[in-house]
Amino acid sequence: MISNSKKDFLFELIKSLTSAEKRNFKLFAKRMEANEKAKFVQLFDVVDKMQQFDEGMLFKKVSISKKQLANLKSHLYKQILVSLRLIYADRSVELYLNEQIDFARILYGKGLYMQSLKVLDKAKQLANRYYLDTLVLRIVELEKVIESQHITRSMQNRAETLSEQATEMSGQIARKNAFSNLSLQLYGLYLKTGYVKDAEDRKRVEEFYAANMPQFDIHRLGFYEKLYLYQAQVWFYHIVQDFPLCYRAAQRWVDLFDEFPDMRKVATSNYLKAYHYLLDTLFYLGYYERFTEVLAKFEENLRSKEVPLDENGSVLAFLYYYTNALNIRFMRGEFSKGISVIMPAFKQEFALLRNKLDVHHQAVLNYKVACLYFGAGQNLEAIDYLDEVIKHTGAGLNEDLQCFAHILKLIASYEAGMDENLDHQIRNVYKVLVKMNDLHMVQREMMAFIRQLGQIFDYELRGAFVALRERLKPYEQHPYEKRAFLYLDIISWLESKIENRSVQEIIQEKFREKTAVEK
Repeated sequence: MISNSKKDFLFELIKSLTSAEKRNFKLFAKRMEANEKAKFVQLFDVVDKMQQFDEGMLFKKVSISKKQLANLKSHLYKQILVSLRLIYADRSVELYLNEQIDFARILYGKGLYMQSLKVLDKAKQLANRYYLDTLVLRIVELEKVIESQHITRSMQNRAETLSEQATEMSGQIARKNAFSNLSLQLYGLYLKTGYVKDAEDRKRVEEFYAANMPQFDIHRLGFYEKLYLYQAQVWFYHIVQDFPLCYRAAQRWVDLFDEFPDMRKVATSNYLKAYHYLLDTLFYLGYYERFTEVLAKFEENLRSKEVPLDENGSVLAFLYYYTNALNIRFMRGEFSKGISVIMPAFKQEFALLRNKLDVHHQAVLNYKVACLYFGAGQNLEAIDYLDEVIKHTGAGLNEDLQCFAHILKLIASYEAGMDENLDHQIRNVYKVLVKMNDLHMVQREMMAFIRQLGQIFDYELRGAFVALRERLKPYEQHPYEKRAFLYLDIISWLESKIENRSVQEIIQEKFREKTAVEK
């Protein structure tokens, strides 16, 4: 019986291990002579050699009954995690602190109260250094247990001091949770619906933001409270398309890590995200010079040993690096060059990390790569990547992204000469967009134009492209319609058809003119 490997947690965990981690586990498991031939070690060896999880193979290789398998797998899973914790306890501040709290509990249980308090005091100093208030509160609560049950005489007014610390930590944690909840809810809203689509939509988002934003004094906020505050601001301004204010919030997020450089070690994923959202906002604003500076700094930081990257960090680094490496090619109009420079390494790394990326981020990368191929005139390749986005329709992905994936596929199909089934494709896309409730003016104009392409004579095409461009131009600065141009540079495509030039020529010319003016 073969099961889907994605659904077998033990198989996934073992396959995620590096060679060093596997060696460490074998040493850990065999630390006692009795374990050398233990069945959980045999099970590890068998699963490690599998290309996909095959339960039937386990019964052939390991002498166990079906009833025993679940318990054995659970035991092996736990032992692997224990061995990993031993490796990473010295590399992760939070793992180390949790270990110290465990040690303190053991000492307390042995009746060694002063030793337990000494361990907790050192742990609390380290937790305070990295603003880990949840762990500080756990430490304080254990200190209170020891002090309340045993007269340690460790210091005068100990009870009052611990009580004040607990109250202060509880308040900080409550504020941090309020900011982080708001940030998470806004992010979830963006993933589902994208940018605001009309005045009513904006009002709803603004009311939600105002109602859930805690009262605060910025000067009294700790590191994590500020971090989640800036995150929430970034997402709010992003959703309502106020990119100048979004830029300011994203810059504050990055600056926070310059103010607290030690936090790059314990909040690495948030550090990477801060740079990404700053770059993302600069891309939407079209601030090329600043974008280039920040991207260079970001790449330098990724190479630096000061930013420790575990597997999660490596996945985020891959995602953010390639997203912005593609964005700078879009800004310059270097589509063909981007394919030759970026795509070989991207394809190789993407194949290795695909299963660790969620569906949304896979879709974002696939859409951006599709735009790269479309800009270079390689429409069949663009369609392949767009199909990877479209196949997840209805999976809770950003509706804007899927909407424009459908529209771009129609345009790419037309450009590739695949117009024999265009009417059928248009009808299908129209049905999808109606279900999404996302047929706004830009999309309506594009759909109507593509629908009549088959009836336009060749000598009429240029005039039809000119007419569509003139109808769309006013929407570039429209507060709710302009979002269409964040996903697809429709105007540049129309100008390429009008002037009988490639899309990348048009964008490169615009880029040269823009940078010349800025200088």
